[in-house]
Amino acid sequence: MQPRPLSNDALAFETLAIHAGQSPDPTTGAVMTPIYQTSTYAQTSMGEAVYDYARTINPTRSALQDCLAALEGGRYGLSFASGMAAIDTILRLLKPGDHVLASNDVYGGTFRIFTRVYEQYGLQFSFVEMGDLNAVRAALRANMRMVWIETPTNPLLKVADIAAIAELLSSHVGRPLLVVDNTFATPYLQQPLKLGADIVTHSVTKYLGGHSDVVGGAVVLNDEAAYNRLKFLQNAVGAVPGPLDCFLVLRGVKTLPLRMERHCANAMRIAHFLESHPAVQRVIYPGLPSHPGHAIAARQMRGFGGMISFVVKGGPEAARRVAEHTRIFALAESLGGVESLIEVPAAMTHMSVAGSPLEVDAALIRLSVGVEHVDDLIADLERALSLISI
Repeated sequence: MQPRPLSNDALAFETLAIHAGQSPDPTTGAVMTPIYQTSTYAQTSMGEAVYDYARTINPTRSALQDCLAALEGGRYGLSFASGMAAIDTILRLLKPGDHVLASNDVYGGTFRIFTRVYEQYGLQFSFVEMGDLNAVRAALRANMRMVWIETPTNPLLKVADIAAIAELLSSHVGRPLLVVDNTFATPYLQQPLKLGADIVTHSVTKYLGGHSDVVGGAVVLNDEAAYNRLKFLQNAVGAVPGPLDCFLVLRGVKTLPLRMERHCANAMRIAHFLESHPAVQRVIYPGLPSHPGHAIAARQMRGFGGMISFVVKGGPEAARRVAEHTRIFALAESLGGVESLIEVPAAMTHMSVAGSPLEVDAALIRLSVGVEHVDDLIADLERALSLISI
């Protein structure tokens, strides 16, 4: 008996995370998508085959792409070898002379590829406070072809009103593409396409994979013409993930709703703890009423995420001391895994923005709050913060 295909219509997110794009294998009935570890496929006749070469198409990758599209509420999904490969492919939709308006707080790697790679090919970039609609409106240009948002941003956790920006762009000449990097929020907490975005991108290395054991990227969209162009670029440029990587992300996505609930709950507890600690100067977390984007985040997100940034008293040396003396929080870059991580962005993930208008306060610490018991995490931070002299 052939497995019955599953319709995504009216299914809840939790069900889609487990089943979307992942019908039981028709040959064996395996409920987990097989790892099709092959580079080429036998053809019944020349040029007539669903599968021909693995850079172009792979069944494991197709399952992941269909799953991620369903989770974002999109029609089309594409997977890449890294989040940066996904960003690179999106930028290839543009041509010399085109302008990109971006958040004034973006991931260091995003800033680097914008300013140190694509500017030399004639693309123009400027950066603005996306939480200020008047500033966004004032920054619009006639040659603008793309607006790039992170929300929440990395590492300052700024929040942008996706629907309001989409509405603003709808009347601008040429209707620039609205791209949202949804890595921090994940599709479980936020679905930008439903708020008016044109393209959503992810580093699936982070929450979607969820276990710090895979590197990958993704793009999800609804427009068929843009999808066909991006699919062509995916094949032509070739930055595709291997089948094992795709399998690992598919496995991780199955528990995404469960993990995100715990990430959010733990982060909220820790944010309140930090806000009351005498060694902490400022806490940045969208779930706190003190966050300037709290109301927008509450409106467009299901929860407030697992990322927290905070500034300690005592400056950069104090931040270093705290980051180097936690025991459960591992001193490491990246984020979104089940284990908790701590870093100082100015000296680690965001060194590439040093000396630019996007430079990060050297006393800022970023936490990726994991799913361990929250009491243990708070005790770990309490011990490390006690090393600061105030």
